[in-house]
Amino acid sequence: MPVSQVRIAAGDLFPEVSIVILNWNGKLFLQQFLPSVLNSSYPRKRIIIADNGSTDDSVAFLKLHFPSVEILESPVNEGYAKGYNTALKQIQSDYYVLLNSDIEVTPGWIEPMVSLMQMNTKIAACQPKILSYTSKDSFEYAGASGGWIDSLGYPFARGRVFDTCEKDMGQYDDARPCFWASGAALFIRPDCFFSVGGFDEYFFAHQEEIDLCWRLQRAGYCIYVQPASTVYHVGGGTLPKENKLKTYLNFRNNLVMLCKNYPVSQKGWKIFIRLVLDGVSAIKFLADGHSNGFFAVLKAHRHFFYWLFFKKKSKNKPGRQLPDKAVKYNGLIVWDYFIAKKRTFSEITASKK
Repeated sequence: MPVSQVRIAAGDLFPEVSIVILNWNGKLFLQQFLPSVLNSSYPRKRIIIADNGSTDDSVAFLKLHFPSVEILESPVNEGYAKGYNTALKQIQSDYYVLLNSDIEVTPGWIEPMVSLMQMNTKIAACQPKILSYTSKDSFEYAGASGGWIDSLGYPFARGRVFDTCEKDMGQYDDARPCFWASGAALFIRPDCFFSVGGFDEYFFAHQEEIDLCWRLQRAGYCIYVQPASTVYHVGGGTLPKENKLKTYLNFRNNLVMLCKNYPVSQKGWKIFIRLVLDGVSAIKFLADGHSNGFFAVLKAHRHFFYWLFFKKKSKNKPGRQLPDKAVKYNGLIVWDYFIAKKRTFSEITASKK
């Protein structure tokens, strides 16, 4: 049966799906990829562009060429986290889809996602399989086929470990729980999103979806990947990988996330180890001639300690329930990848889960 004809679970009524694209100076991506979103076969969808203070002519372009698309305008760039928090508070829907502007979707990408979430109401958030737009037989960095996390809080994914992205040969095509769902194409229930306080706005951008998924699991929900749905992601569309701001945000936000979500018995010693390993990364940046990366890590640590001791903390903390260990890797991904030279998700998780 074609995906477009998948019967939605719990009856023939189609829940309303609001596809919300956060845009910042993304006219070229919207011009290229918005038509594929409009061509989605799902019958009951809204397409909403939340413009995050763009200084190009994105809004004027949308009004002229895509008049059916709804537009929410912010006067300033609030970042991914606050930008979505602000936009979603203005939207009532059965499901939100947080979609990056640099993603090409397939016609029937929504139906398998909604069907899975309708069948299991404990699923708070879900992602499709994310492949590379420039190499469509390979997984893409931002989420691949479902995000995982190791015992020290390093994120990786089925199909992507550090900088190694595997070829998609159907090896990760089972719908299953994961630790985090990618913010590049995130299906989420509005009541779940708001029940844990939405995104932590201190993050600004990067790893805020991992923090959100961790809090959702602590609140008793589960996170899934549904590879029956496929999208193609350009990646690095907002900030290129080598960008010093991206390095800074990833290092700072990861430490903040661990401090927020680890139980007290693990928090101190695990964060100490992470600070040491971050220091090793900083030295490697310097040795490789990337002084910007070195100083970005130092700045990230300085601002983490400022957050820890002086910053007023957000109140988006759920109960103490911990995530299901089935979606958490109990080994050390740094050791497996750099010392043991294991490069694929299957190799790494074969013995420890």
